[in-house]
Amino acid sequence: MDSAELPWELPDAVWESMVGPFLSRPASLEQAAVEVDAILSLTSVAPSARVLDLCCGMGRHALELARRGFSVTGVDRTVKFLDQARQQAREEGLTIEFLRQDMRAFRQPNSFDMALNLNTSFGYFEDPADDLQVIRNIHASLLPGGILVLQTIGKEVLARIFQERDWSEIEGSLFLQERRPAEDWGRMDVRWIKITSGQREEWSFTHRLFAATELAALMREAGFQSVKTYGDLEGGPYDNTARKLVIVAQKA
Repeated sequence: MDSAELPWELPDAVWESMVGPFLSRPASLEQAAVEVDAILSLTSVAPSARVLDLCCGMGRHALELARRGFSVTGVDRTVKFLDQARQQAREEGLTIEFLRQDMRAFRQPNSFDMALNLNTSFGYFEDPADDLQVIRNIHASLLPGGILVLQTIGKEVLARIFQERDWSEIEGSLFLQERRPAEDWGRMDVRWIKITSGQREEWSFTHRLFAATELAALMREAGFQSVKTYGDLEGGPYDNTARKLVIVAQKA
């Protein structure tokens, strides 16, 4: 595989094999409820709000929001993740719209009170114009006064906590990650390796990095007028203690 191939373009099997085990861990499922608590406190959206979960994966946040009475649409590109999300919704008797679409094309004008893009699900396209298009789509899909919450790992945070390599063990598989800053910290080249019963799988991709000022500027270019920056979903400052880069942008 070409080292420049982007994860959005990777086959579904790659997402299922490499990302799925992390998303399905009990700790990840429990964390979704904590994150939803924080998002609702940060945004104060009404209980009747319509919410878009863009890049919803297995629906961890979409399901939690639906449990609390929100009307939810989840959009993702990975069929197996969406199938799992639909199955869980059926088992719980929840009504959620799950759609398989490219985030560059998904747009439902004036449809949502809040849009979520969480867990560094942004910045994987080769052309920066595609990133802008995604934010423009979100802006168009929000109702007047609607709010976007985007959570990623900011360039400043990543530079502070950077580790070239790390590893995890999940359900008998060993996952290794290797990272290398590229383009003057404009991108991060990443290599994933998974070893299961002596069998090795490997993929590489690149991810665009944003400083807080760069991402806020992109929001304004896409049409958002009110843009606030935080260091976590609890609303902490984006300073030297920040754990993530969280943007809360509101449509006029």
